[in-house]
Amino acid sequence: MSVQDLGISLDTVWMLLAAMLVFFMQPGFALCEAGFTRSKNTANILFKNFVDFMVGSVLFWFVGFGFMFGSDGAGFIGMPNFGDLSFYKGDLPTEGFLMFETVFCATSATIVSGAMAERTKFSMYCIYSFFISLIIYPVEGHWTWGGGWLCNADAGSFMMDTFGAAFHDFAGSAIVHSVGGVLALVGAICLGPRLGKYRNGKSMAIPGHNLMAAALGVFILWFGWFGFNPGSQLAASGEVNRVAISHVFLTTNLAAVCGGLGTMFTSWIKYGKPSFSLTLNGILAGLVAITAGCDLVSPLGSAIIGLLAGIILVFSIEFIDTKLHIDDPVGASSVHGVCGIFGTLMTGLFALDGGAFYGGGFGFFGAQLFGIIVIDLWAAATGIILFWGIKKIAGLRVDKRIEEEGLDIYEHGESCYN
Repeated sequence: MSVQDLGISLDTVWMLLAAMLVFFMQPGFALCEAGFTRSKNTANILFKNFVDFMVGSVLFWFVGFGFMFGSDGAGFIGMPNFGDLSFYKGDLPTEGFLMFETVFCATSATIVSGAMAERTKFSMYCIYSFFISLIIYPVEGHWTWGGGWLCNADAGSFMMDTFGAAFHDFAGSAIVHSVGGVLALVGAICLGPRLGKYRNGKSMAIPGHNLMAAALGVFILWFGWFGFNPGSQLAASGEVNRVAISHVFLTTNLAAVCGGLGTMFTSWIKYGKPSFSLTLNGILAGLVAITAGCDLVSPLGSAIIGLLAGIILVFSIEFIDTKLHIDDPVGASSVHGVCGIFGTLMTGLFALDGGAFYGGGFGFFGAQLFGIIVIDLWAAATGIILFWGIKKIAGLRVDKRIEEEGLDIYEHGESCYN
């Protein structure tokens, strides 16, 4: 075996290990969402997380991978591959790379589950899961990671001519998380709040049934993020890659802990007591925010981004709930949407190479701003068409009696707790 073959083998093992870690985030999302909601809907929530991965895996393999990484010459969308992977040429095994990208697609899909929890028809949720894996995620993924126009840094490209820089999202603050967060917000608006959530214009607390499950879910997500971010290097052999992976590990962890601390102290000052449930989301907020620029920012920059994301989260959740009266049971629109947008923009300021705070001017920041607007407008427009279309054609929400008594029994004929 040559040294080159050994390097490729090592890179392949690292990519597949990272894919396993990101796949393990699925039970993290499931436990987190289940813990933050009521026990009568637990089986339904767990089931939806399985559906996201099952549906997403089949569709992304059959056509989504082609839409995202195929070539059409225009940069908007690739060509469907219909299960044929021979079109893709890369240094790493195509089937392994497909699995790595599949788990990212499933992550974007499952973010929406929590925001629409406790009142969505299971059959209609399956339709949503179908379309995000088929078209919504692959299209904006093609614009960026698939070699499309937003990340095109070639001389004479639209982004280089306009901003002097291409859009950058290393592991998915925008591409995965903000898209999921925007779709979550649109879905929650379309569904309307849970019964009893708002009375006389005032938001009423509907506590989750198991904070221990939610905490375990956050620990699992945190662990999985070490595949999500460092794994996006897609290589481990050689000095450059091992240094890059180590750097991303550090920036990812610093953002997470500072996000949690930011939320803990903000809630302590604002509400008189440190909120455990908010702090759990604060950790996730820091992780989401650093995902775009974890490769470009310094350790200090990552700590600042995480801290600010944790602070912003508290005010975002309160504003969406009490001012906009949008019922998001797990705070997905704030954690993934707001903090995903925030982290993408902060990359344009804190990047050591090209960031505005390091003498790079505002061209890179402009590229980040333009990119996040385009990506999230796509998510919002397709989400509105999808959710309102389902609502008008077949109905998106369960009947009042089913919502009151729980989706587990009426939707699935079984309960998570007996």
